[in-house]
Amino acid sequence: MFVDYTKVIIKSGDGGNGAVSFRREKYVAAGGPDGGDGGKGGNIIFEVDPDSNTLIDFRYNRKFKAQNGENGSGAHKYGKSGEDLVVKVPKGTIVKDAQTGKVIADLSDDGQRELILPGGRGGRGNSHFATSTRQAPRFAQDGEKGIEKEVILELKLLADVGLIGFPNVGKSTLLSRVTAATPKIANYHFTTIHPNLGVVKTEYGDSFVLADIPGVIEGASEGIGLGIQFLRHIERTRLLLHVIDCSGSEGRNPVQDFHIINEELKKYSEKLSKRKQIIVANKLDIMQDESAYKELEELAKKEKIEIFKISAVTGEGIKELFNHVSKVLKTLPKEDLIEIEERVVYTLNDEDKGFDVEVVDGEFIVTGPAIEKLMGRINIGDNESMAYFERNLNELGINDKLREMGIKEGDTVKFLEWEFEWFDY
Repeated sequence: MFVDYTKVIIKSGDGGNGAVSFRREKYVAAGGPDGGDGGKGGNIIFEVDPDSNTLIDFRYNRKFKAQNGENGSGAHKYGKSGEDLVVKVPKGTIVKDAQTGKVIADLSDDGQRELILPGGRGGRGNSHFATSTRQAPRFAQDGEKGIEKEVILELKLLADVGLIGFPNVGKSTLLSRVTAATPKIANYHFTTIHPNLGVVKTEYGDSFVLADIPGVIEGASEGIGLGIQFLRHIERTRLLLHVIDCSGSEGRNPVQDFHIINEELKKYSEKLSKRKQIIVANKLDIMQDESAYKELEELAKKEKIEIFKISAVTGEGIKELFNHVSKVLKTLPKEDLIEIEERVVYTLNDEDKGFDVEVVDGEFIVTGPAIEKLMGRINIGDNESMAYFERNLNELGINDKLREMGIKEGDTVKFLEWEFEWFDY
């Protein structure tokens, strides 16, 4: 089974909590705080697997979670960091944020590794909070939580040349003729239900990857037939061989077919519609009337496109076609055909001071990454920790925002699951 699109949930590891501990040794007076830091949570890393060419494994395993960091302990003992989780994907896999559609990573190079989600930072032990005026801090930081995201995995074939054209024009037969690929071939529409790849070797020793791209018919850009799920595979090809039945065996108009297919390419991608094409007039062996081919020749002249006449069944004209294709490919640069509009890297950034305040049923509710981090660093049962909390509310501008929104003494303020009564100092 060929699988080229799936959704999975990934979660980086939580950071371990810092420890609250004090040195207790015989003959050592006032040993002081010695709580160790928590370990960092494991990262989620995606890596290209050279032995894989499908996403089928992700159909049965849809959740991936990295290891959590361990908690710190006394005597300045740091918690062990969680192990990274390396998720192996086929070459040509695009990773997208399922919520925004933004591209996170394009895994198209051999051995490529990409950090997708960083693990949560380990919390600091109480030894970090000792100062000249606070010599026995009774609080430590909790570890930061890992990040959970749903991502889309989309496989785009990495072929140099793509075979396009209506069903039953001989694309699969041509592929089987010039490569070791063995696509299923029969005399009915949509024989090919997934892309097939093969390596073409010319008589000059050159080689390139050829892909039979099925499902490109009228309305494909809108999902008709096999739809856009196969149009995406054409994006990475450098050259398109537009296979057209010039025998009239299907009762179709070759010129009309050419325009229909190209219109679908244009609807899907303006850039794709400008990709270099060569017209391949197939089924020469059963052509009774040359008028259809003559029309194609006139079209090729008008569009300034090269045209080759072949028979995929008998092999006539195939050697000349692919020797020419090999020469053309040398003139076409390899490029990253997937443009990452914005590289999205989800991080737990210490400098992120974002927060939101809203009023719901008379309660002031404060949310956002700044609050999540702050609440993970305090012990609400410790006076010194609460003083640290209050200072941060001022520094982050949260108190000013609450005043701006009309909070009064005695009103309730909610930070995550904690509720406080407001007093203005």
